Amino acid sequence: MKSSKFEDTIEGLIRIVKKLRSPDGCEWDKKQTSESLVPYFLEEVHEVIEAIDNNDSNSLKEELGDLLLHIVFQISIAEQKKDFVIADVLKGINHKLINRHPHIFYDKDDPKWQEGNWEESKQKEKNRDSIIDGVPNGLPAMYRSRRIQEKAASVGFDWETKDQVIAKVDEEILELKESIATNNNIEEELGDVLFSVVNLSRHLDIDPERSLKYAIDKFSKRFKKIESDLSKKKIKIKDLSLQELDDLWEKNKKKVK
Repeated sequence: MKSSKFEDTIEGLIRIVKKLRSPDGCEWDKKQTSESLVPYFLEEVHEVIEAIDNNDSNSLKEELGDLLLHIVFQISIAEQKKDFVIADVLKGINHKLINRHPHIFYDKDDPKWQEGNWEESKQKEKNRDSIIDGVPNGLPAMYRSRRIQEKAASVGFDWETKDQVIAKVDEEILELKESIATNNNIEEELGDVLFSVVNLSRHLDIDPERSLKYAIDKFSKRFKKIESDLSKKKIKIKDLSLQELDDLWEKNKKKVK
């Protein structure tokens, strides 16, 4: 069957997925379940993020298509189990968006749009015990801590100035030093330092995950440059002293940004 028979629409994608999962379809697609697709789903999400980080619109277009395929795939599986269909998904999100933005769609004086009220409205809507509930446990720790901090801040539980946040970071580092000195609660105190640094990134309006990725990439480039330079001189990196390596590192800092 030629691809031209499937129009370039969401409906066309739905029909393609159904065809792939039909009795005469693809063996791999037919045996997939919601659970078996999770690793691939996560991979596609990260590829979308990578395309955004690289400011690569062509890759982003392709990766969003792959991600959309997984969404349609999950809906197709749910439909076969008679759980729900795509119309139910669309109805749910459309109603949710309208109900959460009454000041846009039908009542310009409704106060729900304000940040604190927004989180409180979601808490009531989802029947959650806490304002900070609803952040997935499976979210990377950097993003999870930031989202929890944002939720707490929405109801006033937050520092007022960046200086206060920096002072908190300094305080947590001091506590970590004391824990290392006494060899007690080191893991907990290290976690507190990381949590406070994420909070600082939020106050600076910087994505902590992206900032850390930049640091990792920068370190990797500089380290590989040292490896390359030493390899040309037939010197093994493990044969150098820490002071010699530190001197090389400082020299490369000026060359490799």
